[in-house]
Amino acid sequence: MELSGLVQALRRDGPQPPPAVPPAEQVLLQLGQLLSGRAPKAGAVRDLCALIEAADCRWLFGGLRPATLSGLVLALSRYGAPPEQEQEAADLPCKDGVCAAAAERAADVGAVFLHLFVKLEAAKTQESLGVPVVGPMLCRVMGPIYIFAATHIVERPWTNGRSRSVARELLESLVQAAGCGSVAEFLRGKSEDEEGRFAAVMGLLKQELTKDTWKRNPAMKYVFSWTLPHVTRPWLSRYLERVLPPALLISDDYREDNKLLGVRCLHHIILNVPGADLCQFNRAEVVYHALYNHLYSREAPLIQAVLLCLLDLLPVLERAQRQQKQVRPTTHCDEVLQLVLTHMEAEHRLALRRVYARALPAFVQSLGILIARHLKRLERVILGYLEVSDGPEEEARLGILETLQCTIEHAWPRMPCRLAVLLKALLKMLWDVHTDQGSTPEPVKAALFQGATECLILLDRCSEGQVKVSWGPKTASSLIPCKGSTMQEPPPLSSAQQCIESINFHPPQH
Repeated sequence: MELSGLVQALRRDGPQPPPAVPPAEQVLLQLGQLLSGRAPKAGAVRDLCALIEAADCRWLFGGLRPATLSGLVLALSRYGAPPEQEQEAADLPCKDGVCAAAAERAADVGAVFLHLFVKLEAAKTQESLGVPVVGPMLCRVMGPIYIFAATHIVERPWTNGRSRSVARELLESLVQAAGCGSVAEFLRGKSEDEEGRFAAVMGLLKQELTKDTWKRNPAMKYVFSWTLPHVTRPWLSRYLERVLPPALLISDDYREDNKLLGVRCLHHIILNVPGADLCQFNRAEVVYHALYNHLYSREAPLIQAVLLCLLDLLPVLERAQRQQKQVRPTTHCDEVLQLVLTHMEAEHRLALRRVYARALPAFVQSLGILIARHLKRLERVILGYLEVSDGPEEEARLGILETLQCTIEHAWPRMPCRLAVLLKALLKMLWDVHTDQGSTPEPVKAALFQGATECLILLDRCSEGQVKVSWGPKTASSLIPCKGSTMQEPPPLSSAQQCIESINFHPPQH
């Protein structure tokens, strides 16, 4: 019987199909074979959608094996998937409407899945009326349908408005059919003891995220990176063996967008897996070396992601070394900071200078008094970054002022011998900001004056009043509080500006 005739027969005869209608097992098996072959399929998918919509639950699920339904769902998912790439390319080829056609196919397949979920939900309520139990069937199809929905839910070259709308509706139906309240609950389970569907999803993704296959289907890396953040602590630790290899694989690529995607996945893993699990089997060291190699990149977004990731990984490594009682002349933090300072000295691009300067205070805080190992190079970086303006927002200068404050607080015994050069750099910066003609917003100027004032106060305290001696009491009194006042009471924002106006010195010639 033709598929269109079968649909008409099911619609005409209602809940009791005529004897001439073949069983659903046979019909769906043939459709799965048709979708897996090379015959035209667009009409078959639409007819299948109409068939499921018209079918009675007892005919559709009576005698239907879960394996048959699972095979049909996999065939539909492959039919609606983005086109595979024959070879590595920078972007998915969308010539001759290839991606537009893929989006339309995905929308048609999503409609089939939506009607299937309607029938599965109806079958649950009719089990007392002789409808077969559909729980095992639902469990078999949840993983492939989730991956299909996640592939098309976000704007990509192979999606359009219709396919994304169908994917969102499909994901909502999937979560509801599983009895969950959110995608995160669907993946990880309702409680810590309950196992969700993340293991099944990763079992399917693992086949596509190998060294030889992950670039053929460009959608799978996005499905993995979109799915991973939904599984957090304490659930993620049990899946560490499954999620760490693909994250390392994606980050270890020559393309910057893949590196950034992989680093973000690694950062989520570091934040949501206990340090003891990360250090087991030397995993943390592997991740550290993968991230360290990315520090040689010249792309600001990647460097920012890597530095943030390292700042969360380094404490894990240091704790593991202390527990193992390993004695090292330098720590991982020393190695990272040494390389960062080397790059900062020679860096001229403003975007990278801002990224480095924002991250530097956290490294100083992490090292504490051990920052004294890097004072010579750090001093050169501070002087160079205070001298050069980086635009209206002055992000680099503000970051370096914060770095200088942290350095003075932690390595104050080493500051008196550097007092002259630091005072000169701070005063020169204050003069440049004071004489700036309108390019820097007033709130930014106030923040720079405040940061420089706090640095000068700290320098005066750790040098036993040498800042006042260098300027004279009358000049310094407008900026440095008198003895007995506390550092928690900073002078007004205008004090640095007033001090600059009252200092009798010749500004540096540019």
